[in-house]
Amino acid sequence: MARRTPGLVGADLENLVNEAALLAARHNRDKISMDELEEGIERVMAGPERKSRLINDHEKRIIAYHETGHAIVAKVLPGSDPVHKISIIPRGHAALGYTLQLPEEDRFLMSKSELMNRIAVLLSGRVSEEIVFNDVTSGAANDLERATQTARQMVTQLGMSETIGLVKLGNKREEIFLGRDISEDRNYSEEVAYKIDQEVKAIIDACYERAKEILTQRRALMDKIAGVLLEREVIDAEEFERLMSEETAQEIPEVRIDKLPDNNHDFLA
Repeated sequence: MARRTPGLVGADLENLVNEAALLAARHNRDKISMDELEEGIERVMAGPERKSRLINDHEKRIIAYHETGHAIVAKVLPGSDPVHKISIIPRGHAALGYTLQLPEEDRFLMSKSELMNRIAVLLSGRVSEEIVFNDVTSGAANDLERATQTARQMVTQLGMSETIGLVKLGNKREEIFLGRDISEDRNYSEEVAYKIDQEVKAIIDACYERAKEILTQRRALMDKIAGVLLEREVIDAEEFERLMSEETAQEIPEVRIDKLPDNNHDFLA
C-alpha cells in the first residue's frame, strides 16, 4: 500500500481510508479490504466513477486509443512510472478515461532525460489520435497544459536549455496570507522571452516526435490493447504487462533538442 501512495500527505491518506471505509460499508463488509483501498486511491486521484455518463461508440474508441498511447509510451521510455491501470470509465467531472501511473518510491530529483520522457508520455495520447484517426480532439487539453508547464520550467527555472543557459528567469511573488503564488515578475527582455518560447516549443516538438516514433512502430500493438480496453473498459497492470510482453521492445534513440529542424507550428502556451 505504501508503494502505491508515495508523496501523499496525512490528509490524503485520511481521505483515501475514509473513501475505502464507505465502500466497504456499501458492500456490507465489517473490514476494509485491498479492493476498497485500491478504489480509494483512484477516487482521491481522479474522482469517483461516472458510469452513468453516456459516451457514444466513436468517442469511446478515441478515448481507448488515447489512453493506450499514454500507456505504451510510458512502458517503453526508461524511468517512467509503472502503469498500474488503464480505464475508459469516466471519473470525476472531466476525466473520460485515464492511465494511472504509480511510482514505486518517493522521488526528489528528476534528470533532464526523465523530464523529457514525462513530456513524451503526456503528449502520446494526442499522438495516438493523430496516427489512428488522422485527426485530433480536445481531449488532450490537460495533457498539453502540463507538458507545456514542465517544458517551461525546464527552460526558465531548471537551467536545462543550452540556448538560454544556466539562469533562472522570472521572479515569483508570494502572498503570505494566501500561502500560494499569485503572480510572477518578468525580469527579462522581449528578445529573451522569444527565445524562451522557441526553446519550449523545441522541447515539445522533440517529445512529440519521439512519442510518434514509438507508437508508429507499435501500431499493431496499439490496436490490440485498445481492442481489449474497449471490450473490458479496464486493464490492470498484470494484463497490460502480458500484452506488452508479446511485443519485442525496440530501443528508441534519444532526440536532441539542439538538432531539431525549424518549423512553423503554432506554440501552445
